[in-house]
Amino acid sequence: MLSRRQMLLTTGAGLAMPAFAYADEDRSLPKKGKRAWAAQVPTIHLGMLGGENDADRLARYGAYSKLIEETFDVPVKLVLAADYAGVIQAFAAKQVEASFMSPAAYAQAWLESNGNVRPLFTSQEKDGANYYVAVLYVRADSGITSLEQLKGKSLAWADPNSASGYLIPRSEFRAAGIDPEPGKFFGRTGFAGGHEQGVIAVLNKQYDAGVTWTSGVGDPAEGYTRGNLRMMAEKKLLKMSDLRMIWKSRPILNGPYVVRADTPAEFQSDMYQLHRAIAKNLPEMFHSVDLGSSIDWVPVKHEDYSVFIDLVQAEAAQRRKR
Repeated sequence: MLSRRQMLLTTGAGLAMPAFAYADEDRSLPKKGKRAWAAQVPTIHLGMLGGENDADRLARYGAYSKLIEETFDVPVKLVLAADYAGVIQAFAAKQVEASFMSPAAYAQAWLESNGNVRPLFTSQEKDGANYYVAVLYVRADSGITSLEQLKGKSLAWADPNSASGYLIPRSEFRAAGIDPEPGKFFGRTGFAGGHEQGVIAVLNKQYDAGVTWTSGVGDPAEGYTRGNLRMMAEKKLLKMSDLRMIWKSRPILNGPYVVRADTPAEFQSDMYQLHRAIAKNLPEMFHSVDLGSSIDWVPVKHEDYSVFIDLVQAEAAQRRKR
């Protein structure tokens, strides 16, 4: 039997509908107009995780944030964070109402806010899957073809609050008998400041290897169907022929769209309905925000991410031992 930590893959069929959810038959765009909850949420602050340059993040979210404003007749403010921690801390300080998050960032936000965050939905692929994988990459001209050959080499983590860019690789390396602490197996490790920055650091020979996220399916030459590599390839920041993938993780449940749990239930319900409607009726906007080949946003609940809370707490325990 698989342990809970091994069961990182969850398909849409097994995910529970939030208590406020609308029936699937109603996927139409909500009627426009100010809601009663606007008295408590006069401005919607949307957190934006780091890992991508600000100009591209703002461009992707422009039409999306405008639709939210026009639908609910309240201003929307995009809160750009330099890293994952910025959005996590903003949730804990009640400075944002909603954000797309990685699974590990959600777990950290849940811990730091004393449970004051709630996941609403996550991305679903064409085959019904709702997961991605972490990959370990090196320069194609490095001569490195396996994880074992990285002994004594340098490794760039993406972000300390990233599942694919930190927590999952470290957990799986330990399970394989590899101590990820600097000076143990790897000669040097460090944080690149984000997934995009990690790839650039490896290409610039600042590190020998890095870790990032990808769907793990589709054409590797195009950066797979979804993920950081696909995004960078499409923006001409990366030629996939310049990288080699030498390791990948078990499947990881896609990150959730999160709202603050202390916001009005009607606000949470409206945000859920609007996003389900976007996925159904506005494919260009959906793909601009979701990045990749996903076809829908499907409901999730807190329990689907409990394994990541375990991982965050385990990593914190490891730090205390240092």
